[in-house]
Amino acid sequence: MVGAACAYYAARSGLSVTVIDRGPVAGGTTGAGEGNLLVSDKEPGPELELALLSTRLWRELSDVLPPRVEYEAKGGLVVASGEASLMVLRDLAARQERAGVKNQEVAGDGLRDLEPHLSPDLAGGFHYPQDAQVQPALAAAHLLRAGRDSGRVLLRLGEDVTGVLKGVSGDVRGVRTASGDLRAPWVVNAAGTWGGRLAHLAGVDLPVLPRRGFVLVTEPLPRVVRHKVYTADYVADVASGSAALQTSAVVEGTPAGPVLIGASRERVGFDRTLSVEALRRLAAQATRLFPVLSRVRAIRTYAGFRPYLPDHLPAIGPDPRVPGLLHACGHEGAGIGLAPATGMIIARILSGGELPMDVAPFRPDRFKQASPGTPRTP
Repeated sequence: MVGAACAYYAARSGLSVTVIDRGPVAGGTTGAGEGNLLVSDKEPGPELELALLSTRLWRELSDVLPPRVEYEAKGGLVVASGEASLMVLRDLAARQERAGVKNQEVAGDGLRDLEPHLSPDLAGGFHYPQDAQVQPALAAAHLLRAGRDSGRVLLRLGEDVTGVLKGVSGDVRGVRTASGDLRAPWVVNAAGTWGGRLAHLAGVDLPVLPRRGFVLVTEPLPRVVRHKVYTADYVADVASGSAALQTSAVVEGTPAGPVLIGASRERVGFDRTLSVEALRRLAAQATRLFPVLSRVRAIRTYAGFRPYLPDHLPAIGPDPRVPGLLHACGHEGAGIGLAPATGMIIARILSGGELPMDVAPFRPDRFKQASPGTPRTP
């Protein structure tokens, strides 16, 4: 998704773009995402600023992309099981509001007006009308199609980048694939969870690590869940750097009918082994939130790898260690939501345009350089 957004906005800026992907469109993390477009889970700071910009851009894109990308400005509902959790949410909401996020506190007895099937024993929560959702694989595909239809975006699928070409002064001159060399004055690393591998090919360290997550998918249902609904624990898990298994209920309906249930997080490398424990926890937490789901069948599950960076901020912009190399990766679980703003920033840098916000917090070289040797990601 991030690469598609970079290509889309670069093409709109008049640049010619070649997108190289070792698999099909959305064959990696994008195809394993829920399509969250959230401001509600972000602390005030640079990531929230990026999210607010993307919120505006997603609304603009929804007028351009076809309806089948399933963009829904349905809002989010964050709930608390007890008074202590509600106080934490209240503090966060107040700080978010000062940063430009719209929210409204909902008393415990008012939650079921928004979500009739919610458990009746919740203490309260906050409604975030700016939260939205999109079908990520379709959205990425249609962004690339729009770029291709403009005549400025060329897709090369099923090709693995095996090297980064450099000039005598060390600046980037393109990339190498099994099909041959592709010359270009700029290379954008939008490889998501595998961004560390591509950075290593260019001779720099970017400590991107995979953070595995599972999603449960139910049988198609009438619209029993109207918003994206999650617990206060989810906010803490997003900000956590723990490598251990963490689960916190995130439940949402889809226009097609199935309910999506997440979210789990753990750092286990690129291990795709099904975790029964993670799925058991997700199902238990979801049915505590929505007891009606205890009578519903889960028909499938899928796993994905979030591109995790230690400070939970993506790497966006030029890498001063290698002229001509830009990074647009490391968005962890927020890549779908943050893609348009990231794409616009990359396009403005490439075309010399005015940046829409301060990008200094996303500098790719902000991490301590690792010792030379094997890359951090395979």
